[in-house]
Amino acid sequence: MKSVTIERSTVDEAVNAAIAELESEIDEVDIEVINEASKGFFGFGSKGAKVKVTVVNGPKEKVRKFFDFLLEKMDIKADYEIELSNNTLKVNITNIDDDDKGIVIGKRGKNLDEIQFIMNLIVNKGKQNYIRVIFNVEDYREKREETLKRLAKKMAEKCRYYNHKVRLEPMNPYERRIIHSALQEERDIITYSEGVEPYRKVVIDLK
Repeated sequence: MKSVTIERSTVDEAVNAAIAELESEIDEVDIEVINEASKGFFGFGSKGAKVKVTVVNGPKEKVRKFFDFLLEKMDIKADYEIELSNNTLKVNITNIDDDDKGIVIGKRGKNLDEIQFIMNLIVNKGKQNYIRVIFNVEDYREKREETLKRLAKKMAEKCRYYNHKVRLEPMNPYERRIIHSALQEERDIITYSEGVEPYRKVVIDLK
């Protein structure tokens, strides 16, 4: 657990400074008052207030508690890393059996996305500043992104060759954005999405 010790003129000022440094909120921390502020005697020997503030229910702690529970219920053993930086919390599984990996990822990453969605809800419930959670399994998302980019180029060539639009399989919003982005520099190609979730798909067509 991350903690800081801060000294200021008053306890409130010290606590607020500590919370700001920890990038946390008041309901996510434990506060220990080490010293109350004292004025001293005739102005001599005055002391500021000193507090120790520890994050006990922050985003990382919430995700770790949920994920440990999830792995236990799924009877899966795995190592994972949690990193919080610039309001983005990354959770990455680094050591997992291949069969268990397939279960966590699901078909085309469906389970991965659903777990990520739940993590986002848990982390941001009642929180003023939004934190984006990204859940990954051994760089699956990076590999999936490269696969989608290759698919986009291949389907664009198919569209040109047969001179008619190509409809891709249904994808989630994140994957559709990858397809759109991969083809945005193609001068003779346009892309758009059609249908309703969860069956919304990308269409590749000639301009």
